[in-house]
Amino acid sequence: MTLKNKKTVNFYVDGFNFYYGLKDITKAKPDWRKFYWIDFVKLFEQFLLDDEEIGTLHYFTARPKNTGKTARQNILMNCNKAINGSKMKIHYGKYQDKPITCRASCKETFMHWEEKQTDVSLAIKMIEECHYNNCQKIILVSGDSDFLPPLNLIKNFYKNIELTVMFPPCKHTTSIATLGIPIVSMHDHKPKWNKSLLENVVEVNGVKHRKPVEWS
Repeated sequence: MTLKNKKTVNFYVDGFNFYYGLKDITKAKPDWRKFYWIDFVKLFEQFLLDDEEIGTLHYFTARPKNTGKTARQNILMNCNKAINGSKMKIHYGKYQDKPITCRASCKETFMHWEEKQTDVSLAIKMIEECHYNNCQKIILVSGDSDFLPPLNLIKNFYKNIELTVMFPPCKHTTSIATLGIPIVSMHDHKPKWNKSLLENVVEVNGVKHRKPVEWS
C-alpha cells in the first residue's frame, strides 16, 4: 500500500490525564520516570497499523502555576515541536485558583488550582475535525469519563470515522471501556515507550534542548 492510500489518524491527548497517569505509575515503578522525557509523535506512531499514518497529534494541556514545573514543561514541549513540526499542535488551557474549605475541624480555606478549558477544547476539536472530515480515524488518549459524551456523539453521528481510546498508565474508565470501541492500555506496551525516549540533549537547527535534571 502506497503512502497516499494510507488512512489519516489524528491523536487527541489529554495532557493532564496523561501526565498524572505517568506520575502515578512512577510511584510504584520508578524506572518509568524516564518517560517524562519522551517524543510524543514517535510514541503514538508506534500504535498505528500498517495502513495508517499520523495526521496531527493534538496535545491539550495548561501551564502550571509552579515556575519550575512550567519551565520543565516548556522544555519538553519546545523540544517536541522542534522535532515534529506541523505533526504536533499544542493547545493551552489555564489553571484557575479555586478556594477550598477544609472539611476537618479547622474549617480553614486554602487555594487549589483547577485546570480549566482543556477538556472542552479537546472535545470540540475532535467533533470539529469529524465535521470537516479531516481524518479517517480518531484516537483519544485519556482515561477521563468526561469524554464519554463526545465519544458517544462521534460514534453515533460520524459513522465514517473510526474511534479508538488509549488509556494512559494507571488510568482506566469502565464507562469508556464498555462503549464498544477499541481500547488500548498504554502501560502494557513498555517497549514502545523505550523506543520513544529522547536523547539527554536534542539539537535541532542549532538549538539544544536539554533534559531537565529533575527527570534524571
